[in-house]
Amino acid sequence: MTCRALHFVFKIAERTKTIKFFRELLGMKILRHEEFTQGCEAACNGPYDNRWSKTMVGYGPEDTHFVIELTYNYGVDDYKLGNDFLGITLKSSKVLENAKSLSWPVDVEDNMSYVVAPGGYKFYVIDEPQPVDKDPVVNVMLSSTNLTKSMKFWNGILGLNIFNQNESSIELGFGEDQAKLKLRDIGEPINHATGYGRIAFAVPTSELESYQENAINNQYKILTPFVTLDTPGKASVSVVIFADPDGHEICFVGDKEFRELSQFDASSEKQLDKYIVKDEARKLKN
Repeated sequence: MTCRALHFVFKIAERTKTIKFFRELLGMKILRHEEFTQGCEAACNGPYDNRWSKTMVGYGPEDTHFVIELTYNYGVDDYKLGNDFLGITLKSSKVLENAKSLSWPVDVEDNMSYVVAPGGYKFYVIDEPQPVDKDPVVNVMLSSTNLTKSMKFWNGILGLNIFNQNESSIELGFGEDQAKLKLRDIGEPINHATGYGRIAFAVPTSELESYQENAINNQYKILTPFVTLDTPGKASVSVVIFADPDGHEICFVGDKEFRELSQFDASSEKQLDKYIVKDEARKLKN
């Protein structure tokens, strides 16, 4: 069975500054960009029914790399961060070099350097050469209030394998060579606020409803029941959105159709830049 980690979704309020951070400081590429006139049926852009955009950025194609989905809701100027998202870890000395050349602050926590994206999202950086034969993204770290309950859901219900475990954290994933999910016990209630994100995984489309049934039978919450989302001119993709015991949003998407949908679009960077210019001009008028 083919299962893989796909991406993490951030809601961003400052699109221009955020794109600069991901392109120039983290050194990621623009892989896809799409503009929408109304909210997503699976709440991809959060609880908003307005014009929005989706930009996929990463170090390589979505077929082989864990990437970032940046959702921008036009007219929403601020999101409140909670304590649910703890950071993404990258292996790349180049990021630290870029930060220095851009005069971007680099802080240290537990002997690990990190940079903070516009909006407050942390990226921890392992000071080693950026790999060229594998994905530089090491893991995504989220909060947990009870690692036993978290493990029961992520390992027992969703089937992620356990790679590392200690008293304060657990690291899971579908494969050794993929970006991992790291859950850390924070010892306090989790507040998702309005800036909450979503992590996505691909699984065989034929297995989606079985995952949903298993979660329901074990009294876990389904945020969006099995649904097929149509993208004009592209593949229709089926998804199920789960909530883990701490309310983290998890998207399981059909792998075959998502591979078709997520092909690199060479025109996306120019399209994104065009919309950024138009949006900045609109803001100046207002």
